[in-house]
Amino acid sequence: MTIDEAARIIQAGGVVAFPTETVYGLGANALDAAAIRLIYELKGRPSTSPLIVHVDSIEMAQTLAADWPLVAQGLAHRYWPGPLTIVVKKASMIPDEATAGLDTVGLRMPAHPLAIELIRACGVPLAAPSANRFTRLSPTTAEHVREAFGDTVQVLDGGPTKVGIESSVVSVVDGGITLLRPGMINIPGAVVLGETGVAHPSPGMHPKHYSPRTPVVLLDEKDPVPEHAAYVWYRSAKPSGHAIQLPNDPAAYAAAIYGALHELDLLRLPMIAIERVPATPEWSPLRDRLERAASA
Repeated sequence: MTIDEAARIIQAGGVVAFPTETVYGLGANALDAAAIRLIYELKGRPSTSPLIVHVDSIEMAQTLAADWPLVAQGLAHRYWPGPLTIVVKKASMIPDEATAGLDTVGLRMPAHPLAIELIRACGVPLAAPSANRFTRLSPTTAEHVREAFGDTVQVLDGGPTKVGIESSVVSVVDGGITLLRPGMINIPGAVVLGETGVAHPSPGMHPKHYSPRTPVVLLDEKDPVPEHAAYVWYRSAKPSGHAIQLPNDPAAYAAAIYGALHELDLLRLPMIAIERVPATPEWSPLRDRLERAASA
């Protein structure tokens, strides 16, 4: 699929999967309420989980915000394009369907050339959650999207993603910086918000999320690996068999973890056991994803 073909589908009210530097997104016109509802239907996503709106510039983001505070401008200048979503008060042109009825919207400028080209070709911002079924593993390749949706969703193939997990999400609505979802960008001084309210202020806040179909259990380094389980680890050598060792570096681990879980999920084993990652700030987004994947 070409950029122009993808843009025509979106301009006609359809949905297209496209790559970002984090994961593949399921994109539609962020100003079209019917197209946004189609995203929710395809994903099986509850209406309490808002979508992130992708823009091609700071200037486009400003048109979508009822208020664009100095702190938002500073963050955008420092981290965009990149894996940071900034939550601000939304402009009236953003449909309530995109924001779970909230008066705020999460905005992000992705650091992927195809994503930027697609937004510009469409001429509108793109609402785009991860291109997976709700609570399932996010896709880091076009093939992962096809495994989830088959022929029902066209995919703009940009190869494997680089970051590998979803963006950091921060709110600047109250003048400060509140971390709603951890990611590979760490904002110094951000206050962590707990899960409150019916409509979540950010995607990715459901207790169970980022999960393969195969049940996941987290193990400490010295715990025995359950029999007949696949295993993911990053430290010392472990038993051979259905096992994948990931890098002992947070950024490299993040880039590889979803791909490893997609691969092991296809084996249809009774369980995937994953070694716990360190309880340190640089590993916190990985801990968040793995704990939600293992949630009952």
